Parts: sequence; structure tokens; C-alpha cells
Amino acid sequence: MRTEPLFIDGEFVAAATHDPIEVRDPATGRVVAHVASATHEQARRAVVAATRAQVAWSRLPSIERARHLHRLVDALATRAPRIGATLAVESGKSLTEATNEVLYAAEVTRYHAEWARRIEGEVIPSDSRDETILLQREPIGVVACLIPFNYPVYTLLRKVAPALITGNTVVVRPSDHTPLSALEIARAAVDAGLPPGVLNILSMRHDVAGTLCTHPAVGMITLTGSVAAGRAVLEYCKENIAKPSLELGGKTPVIVEPDADLVQAVDAIVASKTTHCGQLCTAVERVYAHAKVHDRLLALLRERFAAVQIGDRSMDPSRMGPMVSAAAREAIHTRVMYAVGEGAVLETGGELPAGPGYFYPPTLLSGCRQDMDIVREELFGPVLPVLRYDSLDEAIALANDHQFGLSSVLYSESYRTALRVANRIEAGELYVNRTPADPYQGFHAGWKRSGLGGDDGKHGMLEFTQTRLVVMKH
Repeated sequence: MRTEPLFIDGEFVAAATHDPIEVRDPATGRVVAHVASATHEQARRAVVAATRAQVAWSRLPSIERARHLHRLVDALATRAPRIGATLAVESGKSLTEATNEVLYAAEVTRYHAEWARRIEGEVIPSDSRDETILLQREPIGVVACLIPFNYPVYTLLRKVAPALITGNTVVVRPSDHTPLSALEIARAAVDAGLPPGVLNILSMRHDVAGTLCTHPAVGMITLTGSVAAGRAVLEYCKENIAKPSLELGGKTPVIVEPDADLVQAVDAIVASKTTHCGQLCTAVERVYAHAKVHDRLLALLRERFAAVQIGDRSMDPSRMGPMVSAAAREAIHTRVMYAVGEGAVLETGGELPAGPGYFYPPTLLSGCRQDMDIVREELFGPVLPVLRYDSLDEAIALANDHQFGLSSVLYSESYRTALRVANRIEAGELYVNRTPADPYQGFHAGWKRSGLGGDDGKHGMLEFTQTRLVVMKH
């Protein structure tokens, strides 16, 4: 089986050692590819290439950088069928879903390219009549981008596009589970004529990632990942006082009020828990149902969860696909069994399916308590605990009684209720009468242990800049 290369300084580079990363199809468990694992020296070489390229890249007028990004958008669109097919195999997504992710990532890239003429500084009034104060926005330099497995094409461009338009260069470490699609993006970058060294993509082991992230030339590390991974990045940042941008764990609460449209709520909750097997940072993770609607909501969820069929989405896209790995599936099953042991009621699911692949059925738990592990810790899978509440104040308190604060959801037809929750919820996002979707013109940023900084929109783009104050006597 051929070993896929690294992408350094505009060239595809073979492995320097025989330590390939295995890539498996999670729907079958079958090894589908080997990818070169970068050495410490290759990681350093990538940073050196990015550092050298950044000088010329940052000196281009931003509109010239935008033209490069628009050419990348065109290349991504042309290669979308191939990138999508590659992503589908390594992720367990359907071909349509994977291809749509590529096209959406291309639109994210286009959106950030259009910031070229809008990267604004400030003119600040001085206390002196013969003095002008300017605040300029400048690139940071070399950015290390650490990409997760769940939406690896979208997240890669979500980070790379704003980094590049603001004049930085990047070194990308894709997830070990989904590196093949990242290399297809590298091929699109070659097609687009992106200057060598501006974008570098390397798969690597954790120790080599440490070498990358602590290189003296790396000025920023951006990660989408777990809290544990975020803590590791903060340790890396200490080495050079590099800037962190972290989107970490989530435990999205859904508050369902008595006046909610229950059918609408159930449709959205089920979709959230079954899309990509619930492996989304903003997927619904706990439901707080008012006592007046709790039993009806639970019955509707039970019926819908039980009706979901699991299977290989390359064969039948209507089915729910697999989890990312055997270890992830085993971990979530262990936690479901522990919850049942603590007193939760297993309404449906909760069984390890026979056969190949890393499938796990949609699993619904009732009778849960706020102090249970299943309510306190991120699941990242198709498991949903449901809790009962008696008043809106109680629901808000329960939703806020948590280490995470990424997204939140409210179902209610009352604007007064919506405003009360909006002003009291401890989360970076509130979605009213819909589940999270991360609009790229917004700002996706978590509170508490859900992260530092954020992605998307003007504020996400400005994450990749630093300021220079210029004070001029005249």
C-alpha cells in the first residue's frame, strides 16, 4: 500500500522514516491508506519554509492575497468530487455530505478573501494637538493549525483562510484519522498556484507536534479539540508566549419550554444527535424539558431514536454512520452503562452492534440527574440524557451549572423567554428554535473551559492579527 506524502514548501515530500500513520474506514475498520508521519526535522523544515514565505506574503497588498484565495476557491470547487470521495472514505460520511463539506469550506474561504479591503486599523484622538495616534493591524507570522477529525476540510479552511488573508503563513497538522482530505487540499493549493511555503500540511505524532508548536518562529497556535488538547496547547504556548486560539469541548444544553413546538424541537434534536454520529462540538448533549412537556417530549424522542438505522453511508446515505474509532465507541458505551448503573433509565439504544465498523445506536437516557457523569462530561456521540425542570429559572441554573459554555439552545415561542435566556445563559452562543450551525459570518467562541478566542466572522479573522500603535508628533 502506497504511503501518502507530506506537503512542505510547495512540494510533496516522502516519509523520512518508516513510521506511517494508518488511516481506517470507520464503517468497515479496514485500513485504506498509509500517510507519512513527519519527523522532528521535517516539522522544523516546514516552519522554516513558512517563515521565509511569510515575509513576501505579508508584503503583498491584501487584495493580492485575496486573489490567491479566490484561485484556491476555484481549485477546491474543481476538486470537490475527489476531495469529497476521499473524505467520505476516511470519515464515514456519505459522498454527498462529504462533498458538500468541501463546497461549504470553499465558501468560507471566499468569505475571508472578501475581507481584503476591510482589515481596518483605527485613528485614536490624542491629548496633544500636534500628535496623531494610529492603531494598525498586522499579521502574527507563522500559525500552527491543529485540525480535528469530525469536519476536517471545513475546519482546516476555517482556520487557514483568515490566517492567510491577514498575512500569516501556516503549518497544518491534520487529525491522524482524516489526513487524506487535507493532502487533497494541498493539491488544490498547487493547482491554484499558492506560493511555496505559504501553506504546509504534515501528519505527525504527538511528540513531533510538540516540536512544531514550540518552534521559536511559531507565533500562534489555533486548535479545535478537547479540553485535554487545549491544555497541551497552552503548555506549548508558554515556550514562546505564542498566542492561543482554542475551540474546546462543548455540552450544549437544550431548554424546552411548555410553549415550544415539540415536533420542531424533536426533529432538530434528533438530527443534531445523528448527524455524523453526534460527533460535533455543538451537538445537543443534554435536554432540559419542562415538567408540563417532559413525558410527551421523551416519548417523541424515544420513537424517533428507535427508528434510526445505522450502517455504511457509502451504501445507504439515509443511515447513521459510524463513530471515528473502536476506542471512541467503547468509551461511550462504557459511559452509558455507568449512567444506567447510577440510576438512569435506558429508553432505547445502548447496545454494541455486531459486525464490522465502529457503529453505535442512537441512545436515549431518562431519569438523569445533574450530578451524573453523562450530564457533566462531553459525550461526542449519539447519546442523549434528558432531565426534568419546573421553572425557567431552574432550567437556566442547570444549563449554567457546568464547566463548558460553547453553545446553547432554547425552544420557546415567547420573545420574553428568549431575551431572559439570552441575557443569562453562560455560553458563547444561543440558538432559539433551532440547533447550532455555526454561521461563518458570526463569531464561534466558547466561555469557561470551552475555549479562548474563536473562529468566524470579523472577530475570528482579527484573531490572526496583532496590533501596532504608532504615535506621531507633527
